[in-house]
Amino acid sequence: MSTSTAGGAGSNDSNAARRQSKRPKYSKFTQQELPACKPILTPRAVISAFLIVTIVFIPIGVASLIASHDVVEIIDRYDSQCIPPNVTDKVSYIQTPGEKICNRELHVDKHMKSPIYVYYQLDNFYQNHRRYVKSRNDEQLRDSKNENSTSGCDPEDEANGMPIVPCGLIAWSLFNDTYSFSRNSVNLTVNKKEISWKSDRDHKFGTDVFPKNFQNGSLVGGGHLDEHTPLSQQEDLIVWMRTAALPTFRKLYGRIEVDLEKGDVIQVDLKNNYNTYSFNGKKKLVLSTTTWLGGKNDFLGIAYLTVGGLSFFLSMAFTVVYLVKPRQLGDPSYLSWNRNPGGQ
Repeated sequence: MSTSTAGGAGSNDSNAARRQSKRPKYSKFTQQELPACKPILTPRAVISAFLIVTIVFIPIGVASLIASHDVVEIIDRYDSQCIPPNVTDKVSYIQTPGEKICNRELHVDKHMKSPIYVYYQLDNFYQNHRRYVKSRNDEQLRDSKNENSTSGCDPEDEANGMPIVPCGLIAWSLFNDTYSFSRNSVNLTVNKKEISWKSDRDHKFGTDVFPKNFQNGSLVGGGHLDEHTPLSQQEDLIVWMRTAALPTFRKLYGRIEVDLEKGDVIQVDLKNNYNTYSFNGKKKLVLSTTTWLGGKNDFLGIAYLTVGGLSFFLSMAFTVVYLVKPRQLGDPSYLSWNRNPGGQ
């Protein structure tokens, strides 16, 4: 009777000690005993890996560069050319009420297959500024019930005691230059449908949200909005409000859905309304075709070629070292205590 009692007490003590111990419960995971692959990097394996990278990356880089060079672009900077010669104060000129109409000519040097994408490009415009990026209210943009939600939109949260819809600096600074194109006195229609992300139209801008009290403050920042059109259909605004990460960026204006032939002269009637002069910005009109890789961008092809070329160089260097001065894999004579038996 006493023996079993003592045995039970000992068992309870050991269980209590185990519960109080900080040692984690044993498992192969905590003790790092799970099966693992530990490859041995032999010279042949390393050289083969670099050659595989070379064989894969260099053709991709060449194909990317060829695709990029197949893109046809026409770029026309017009901010300085659309200021009358007798104007010395550009900021005062652009802020003067009224439309500033400017005529430009674009010369097509190579056949451009439709669709031809029309972009506007801004330089030295920091849409990525923290305060600028945060100056919007997504709840207000999604649902008309939240039109009074203007938190985060300061200083463009209200005007004349009424909330602004859409509020914030991004919407307030909406780009408002316009372009119309013609060829041989025949108008070229610019399709402005589906120029924004479908996810933005469907989920970020409500079909029941209409502009209210917009650009009614003492200082007008950019373009106006149609108060009878829901925000989900005002795609110029949707495109503009997807802020850019870099100070030089392009945004899609529309698409020309007819081919342009080599030698064509495109007449552009534009309204130079947007003020980039106060911060030394630049405005450019861009017409561009696309390929399977997208628009013109040499960076991807150069990056692939650089990595492929570096891999090829390393593979050749390792091959020369391996052939000129080979060594047995796992040779213990290379250990420091074997090279210097005396410990010197």
